[in-house]
Amino acid sequence: MRILDCVGNTPLIELGRIAAAAPGVRLLAKAEFCNPSGSVKDRAAKAMILEGVRSGALSRGKTIIDATSGNTGIAYSMIGAALGFGVRLYMPRNTGAERKRTMLAYGAEIVETDPLEGSDGAFLAVRGAVEASPDSFFYPDQFNNPANPQAHFDTTGAEIWEQTGRRVTHFITGMGTSGTFVGVARRLKSENPAIRTIAVQPDMPFHGIEGTKHMGSTIRPGILDESLQDGVAPVATEAAYAMARRLAREEGVFVGVSSGGNVAAALALATGLPAGSVVVTVLCDSGSRYLSELFWDGIVCDGGGI
Repeated sequence: MRILDCVGNTPLIELGRIAAAAPGVRLLAKAEFCNPSGSVKDRAAKAMILEGVRSGALSRGKTIIDATSGNTGIAYSMIGAALGFGVRLYMPRNTGAERKRTMLAYGAEIVETDPLEGSDGAFLAVRGAVEASPDSFFYPDQFNNPANPQAHFDTTGAEIWEQTGRRVTHFITGMGTSGTFVGVARRLKSENPAIRTIAVQPDMPFHGIEGTKHMGSTIRPGILDESLQDGVAPVATEAAYAMARRLAREEGVFVGVSSGGNVAAALALATGLPAGSVVVTVLCDSGSRYLSELFWDGIVCDGGGI
């Protein structure tokens, strides 16, 4: 078995203590931190890179290049190392030290961009680099590559359908590139059109929910399909922080802030649902990726993880 063969087939965890506030409703979370590089982004990164190899767009001598602020960059770095390709990643200068060091450990090259421009600045910088030397790079372009949501249609959504015994009634998760939401929602609705799919977004443009975009104030991903949204659930940064702490202390599940935001929104949804409902969300990555962040002590901090 190769390391890439370990991507996917992650557990679906029951959050029984957290869900006590919603009697009769099951609250389940996909443990994507169990992927080999530690996040949900392994799925899309694997699909995009293997499609590049299959199509010939990625060949020996080319470097994998993209914008990131965390998890996708780590996934690219792992896969590049496993397949023997160089990786160059553009990211805001204020990206967390743990994420940078992980990418460097895999042998990736990091190019830092203006933190005030956030992930959009990194996105524009990498496009400039590719335009200047198109033959040197393979640019997966995670925000616009259809292989991104297709990976979640083929794997994540199919796994959730089977792991819930085909009983899932609601799927709710945040959006960075939107690939996870779009792919899973599309798959679940193809299995049962009655399933409700809700997108989570930060409640304001300036927020500290790692890897989650406020779509109204940023460059919109080309793969975003809003027709799949049965609703949009806003979540506050402090609610996401608080839930990440609760998950560690009440469920023994140590995850990052985007996961906290997802579960906070999922719990708010669950409390208004009838008994028998089955709500599924995503635990995007491990909290160990953010150990230097101050929110663990109840202090507000910022970051990113796309």
